[in-house]
Amino acid sequence: MVTESKLENNVNGRKIVLSIDNLRVWFELRRFGFGHAGYVKAVDGVTFDVHSAETIAVVGESGCGKSSLMKTILGLHKPTGGKIVFEDKDLSQLSSKEMHWYHSHVGYVQQDPYGALPPFMNIQRILEEPLIVGGVKDKQERIQRVRNAMEEVKMSPVDDFLNKYPHMLSGGQQQRVVIARAMIMNPRFLVADEPVSMLDASVRVEILKLLRSLQEKHNLSVIYITHDLSTVSYFSERIFVMYAGNLIEKGKVRQLLGNPLHPYTMALLTGTSEPDARNA
Repeated sequence: MVTESKLENNVNGRKIVLSIDNLRVWFELRRFGFGHAGYVKAVDGVTFDVHSAETIAVVGESGCGKSSLMKTILGLHKPTGGKIVFEDKDLSQLSSKEMHWYHSHVGYVQQDPYGALPPFMNIQRILEEPLIVGGVKDKQERIQRVRNAMEEVKMSPVDDFLNKYPHMLSGGQQQRVVIARAMIMNPRFLVADEPVSMLDASVRVEILKLLRSLQEKHNLSVIYITHDLSTVSYFSERIFVMYAGNLIEKGKVRQLLGNPLHPYTMALLTGTSEPDARNA
């Protein structure tokens, strides 16, 4: 396994926002009528830190463990072992109320925007919902925050979209709504799960540019989950390559992509076919 240097781990002295230490997420296998049959080690001993205002990429093909890692960071899976620490708080030790606090600081951008948006809610209601759950009681404040979020994701004139439903929007517009919803509680970091993989090539570049502009404007930390190495150097500072539940290679993006050492990383690079977003 390739490890980072102290310089890379330091990332110019920026504060660590999220720390993952020896994380394991195992799923038990059972034989029908015969009990325990072993484990699927979806995540097996993963360790890394995410710093303030940093974007990291976690890359790998389907089945490598990146989705299980993401769901555990989001609190959707309980770890089998190890720990996740956010702002010096171990998530495994948090109460339900404290986990609600954690979730308010984490934005989630899903892969499939159409599936992520409730079909029977209009856009205003979709974006208001997190504010209502988050305790923002003043209706006018909620509406203003909805309008601000839509303007930030370039959905204007805002009044043209507020009363529309998801099926009335293009794929790119749907993903902008997903991003607006992820940003509306002013999170400390985003988890972006293959956010452009289901979009047309031209729209992918626009969405990546939007995410990067939001990251820079709000000093967000971003975990960018992807199998597409062509977008990584445009959007990320460091890269972590996952295979069979393990981090097999990691480092600064340009250094690693320019000189990959692991055969799996080389194979991922060989399979890269999408246009490089840097050329847009």
